[in-house]
Amino acid sequence: MQVKIQLTRPEARFPQYATPGSAAADLYAVLEQPLVLEPGQRAMVPTGIAIQLPDAGWVALVCARSGLAVKQGITLSNGVGVIDSDYRGEIQVGLINLSDASYTITPGERIAQLMLMPVAQASFQQVEQLEESQRGEGGFGSTGRV
Repeated sequence: MQVKIQLTRPEARFPQYATPGSAAADLYAVLEQPLVLEPGQRAMVPTGIAIQLPDAGWVALVCARSGLAVKQGITLSNGVGVIDSDYRGEIQVGLINLSDASYTITPGERIAQLMLMPVAQASFQQVEQLEESQRGEGGFGSTGRV
């Protein structure tokens, strides 16, 4: 699948797959100088790229980098970023420092991953009652697995 990419800043880098088996491509911080994230602090970090997905059947998801999140406590402030097929602006990554130590994001650092997924838009239908299922209304932990 071909995805068109516009570099919106001179320092921008194309997303890169780290290995042939990578499901998501790395996104890079485009900063003029290092950015210090204090514990609990959030920041929007530009990537310098805008994308054009082929059509409304696709979405780009911005996901955390597991090493950065697990080792440093730096993750996405919104859980997962959704880039709709009709969005043409620069992709920016909302980061939050969940650790108890300051962390410095350096220009060009890998800060997130971009994953492309197919999308199905639903036709929502109001009903008086839903069909029964084995699980029913059981919530977290109701299946007996922890």
